Amino acid sequence: MIRSMTGFGKAIAETPQKKITIEIKSLNSRQLDLSTRLPMIYREKEPEIRNLVSQKLDRGKIEFSIYLDILGDESIPLISKSTVGNYYKQLREISSELDINAGEQLLPVIMRLPEVLQTERAELSEEEWELAKKQIVESLEMVNSYRIEEGKSIEKDIRGCLARILESLEMIGDFEPDRITRVREKLLSILEGNLLTENIDRNRFEQELIFYLEKFDINEEKVRLRKHCEYFVQTIDEDAPNGRKLNFIAQEIGREINTIGSKANDASIQKLVVMMKDELEKIKEHTNNIL
Repeated sequence: MIRSMTGFGKAIAETPQKKITIEIKSLNSRQLDLSTRLPMIYREKEPEIRNLVSQKLDRGKIEFSIYLDILGDESIPLISKSTVGNYYKQLREISSELDINAGEQLLPVIMRLPEVLQTERAELSEEEWELAKKQIVESLEMVNSYRIEEGKSIEKDIRGCLARILESLEMIGDFEPDRITRVREKLLSILEGNLLTENIDRNRFEQELIFYLEKFDINEEKVRLRKHCEYFVQTIDEDAPNGRKLNFIAQEIGREINTIGSKANDASIQKLVVMMKDELEKIKEHTNNIL
């Protein structure tokens, strides 16, 4: 069974004061590439969050976000009366020294100065963290479920591509006898047109011809290509992660197809080779997104 690296998960938890939203997005990547967006009070839990994500998702380009919506009044900052009083006293003294009549205009100025509004730093309670952690795990499970469903779709496409490659491989056999005959006749025609045929050692010529034609033989490549396709199917049925392994096998399939194309020396076989390459490119695109 294969799994995609593409996925999405979202879960929401609520306390009397807060609404906690967890979102996880996953795309394909060669390794685990995790970026987090966390509220300040959750920063201390980032190592634990990263550990949870790496255990559940293995690899991929992952965006992990926690959003907080305050439902109560705990976010309202407090006015520091002592700070306002000190600012007012100093500004009055400066106004008096400079003979400026500031009066009631001082208060709006003071309210914009540093440290006037104070927000107590919130602490993450253990109860809230356990609630959020539960939702994080639920979001990760949603991502995995998404990946499994996406993997089923990918697997269906890949099996179709492999079937078409094997179908083209079978069709190549229909053109092979005529191909060898045409190559043989072409060589004889060239030889007869450029040399005196009565001076040719026929036995030696046949030996050289057989040796030359062996270079055009593609039976070994056909056997290896079929074996690689069978191995690919076996690997699909293995437990994930198997994306890297499938990618390597796809490269081997490509080598055999390319060798068949270079040896073919036949227009009909070349057309089939092009079709196989097209199907293989689709497979490669899929393997890049397989976990």
